[in-house]
Amino acid sequence: MTVAITRFEEKIAGYGGDGPKLENCPVRTVIDHIGGKWSTLLLLALSEKPYRFGELRRLVPDISQRMLTQTLRDLERDGYVLRTVFPTKPPSVEYRLTDLGHSLFKALCVLLEWAEANFLAVKDARRSFDERNA
Repeated sequence: MTVAITRFEEKIAGYGGDGPKLENCPVRTVIDHIGGKWSTLLLLALSEKPYRFGELRRLVPDISQRMLTQTLRDLERDGYVLRTVFPTKPPSVEYRLTDLGHSLFKALCVLLEWAEANFLAVKDARRSFDERNA
């Protein structure tokens, strides 16, 4: 008896030797850092213009300094953000989107627009679910 392979199984079959290894999955690898709640907000801010660290901290007041630093490092490591240090006293640091970051943001805009348009529907669905399962 043969078992039909789903599209998902077919896609991930090539990511590892003996079987699926999701850490080798291109989608999972790319989405991992941009799926966080801070990454999207920082990409949105940096899509408008370059910002210094302190400016970003003020734009997103509920993010901790440690989380801001880590998120910016992750975005820089993935090639979405460029960090430039200026030789001033004290040194100032500016963050801007790279070409790859701009292309990511262009794709992300569709999701952001959808989220804004459907926020109330999602909120209502959650409320209904919670009421049914209380």
